Amino acid sequence: MLKDITLGQYFPGKSLIHRLDPRTKLIFLVVFIVALFLCSGWVSYCVMLFTLSAAIVLSRVPLKAFFKGLKPLLFILVFTAVLNLFFTAGEKPLFTLGFITVYPEGIIRAVLMLLRIMMLVMATFLLTYTTSPIALTDGLESLLSPLKKIKLPVHELSMMMCIALRFIPTLIEETDKIMSAQKARGADFETGSLIQRVKALVPILIPLFISAFRRADELAIAMESRCYQGGDGRSKMKLLRFKGIDLYVFAFAAVMVAGVCLLKNWGL
Repeated sequence: MLKDITLGQYFPGKSLIHRLDPRTKLIFLVVFIVALFLCSGWVSYCVMLFTLSAAIVLSRVPLKAFFKGLKPLLFILVFTAVLNLFFTAGEKPLFTLGFITVYPEGIIRAVLMLLRIMMLVMATFLLTYTTSPIALTDGLESLLSPLKKIKLPVHELSMMMCIALRFIPTLIEETDKIMSAQKARGADFETGSLIQRVKALVPILIPLFISAFRRADELAIAMESRCYQGGDGRSKMKLLRFKGIDLYVFAFAAVMVAGVCLLKNWGL
């Protein structure tokens, strides 16, 4: 299960999505999420699904990587679907099982909610899969640069967020190695009561914390040895510049939001 967590992983490539400015991808992700929450009918959800599918195809990232990343969220998906299925009232019940009544509106709402969560997560995966941590840091810092006027440490915040995102796969790999080593010594993480399972995690958490602190210390020493001093006076190897394709993406994002708003007004 740990190996199925792919958030923070980067797939190098030269696809159209890879070549987009990181600021364009960040802005489009925010617009996509807003449009996704504006959807209210099947037609608008199909438009969003088509948009996401086209972006995934253009990125040339293996489709299995997206579905693999959804596996750890399976419980949340099922739990959300069950809540919407059993607790959405309608006009005519479809069937009744004891105190549980299922309406057609509940089934529709459960399916649409599943689509919304899956598309939201997969769109976020697409951003991290096609954008390197350095580019993501530069793009986020550039978008938040107006906040520097109120003395907000934009560069430091962007660096912290992207370093945390970058080390998610590393910590997951480290956790998997520790669990394998403990299992080889006879540790059991799958049987017993809930309290026993929690206690069994202690031999995992202690070496994991030690490893995380050691990596943080090594990273700090490496940054200091390279005379890293934050955002003040810091130059960039690659300057971010919007290209023609970025403008087309912004125009498409505006059309997408406008179309979703119209479909919502029409009840679609």
